[in-house]
Amino acid sequence: MRLVVENLACRRGERRLFAGLGFTLEAGRALIVTGPNGTGKSSLLRILAGLARPESGRLRLEGAAEPEDFAEEVHYLGHLDAHKAALSAQENLAFWRAMLGRPALTVAQAMEAVGLGGLERLPVAVLSAGQKRRLALARLLVAQRRLWLLDEPTTALDAAAQARFGELARAHVEKGGLIVAATHAPLDFGPSDALDLGAWRPALAVAEPVEME
Repeated sequence: MRLVVENLACRRGERRLFAGLGFTLEAGRALIVTGPNGTGKSSLLRILAGLARPESGRLRLEGAAEPEDFAEEVHYLGHLDAHKAALSAQENLAFWRAMLGRPALTVAQAMEAVGLGGLERLPVAVLSAGQKRRLALARLLVAQRRLWLLDEPTTALDAAAQARFGELARAHVEKGGLIVAATHAPLDFGPSDALDLGAWRPALAVAEPVEME
């Protein structure tokens, strides 16, 4: 499986963030996306996740059984942790496991893997910011999806939690998974390529119809 992006351009309001963007990400590798604020890192991830449309360009996930299965292969983790505060940590994660399908680790196994073992019954409202982030990261483990799209995944994590998540991410890559991660902080996800969005100037754009495969 590989992710192929060709001549992608993104506009937000009246401002074009990037243009002419192209890359190929092979299975078993991560792509670390960097760049100053406002260059479109989050927008790129939302486009790849199918949550926003590009101004122009094409993207496809080669190796998916059917073109429409693209979304079924994607885990998207944005800035928001997307928890229901009144529910317990266990109930939140069980909801995502059932909704995402393709079950992998159990809720208990995933919480243990991110260092939240023993906190299953606590309401999310009482968890710290770091614990909420780790619970969000646990969603990556309860459903089998090969492409992880991560927006500042280590936000609010202490050094130990960052190291633990790095191990989980490297294990995903070693098994043939793909990761695209936007970050301001150093990330070690194993075999990786780098993409500096600040280098993709709007003048490079060549307008063409959008095709999503």
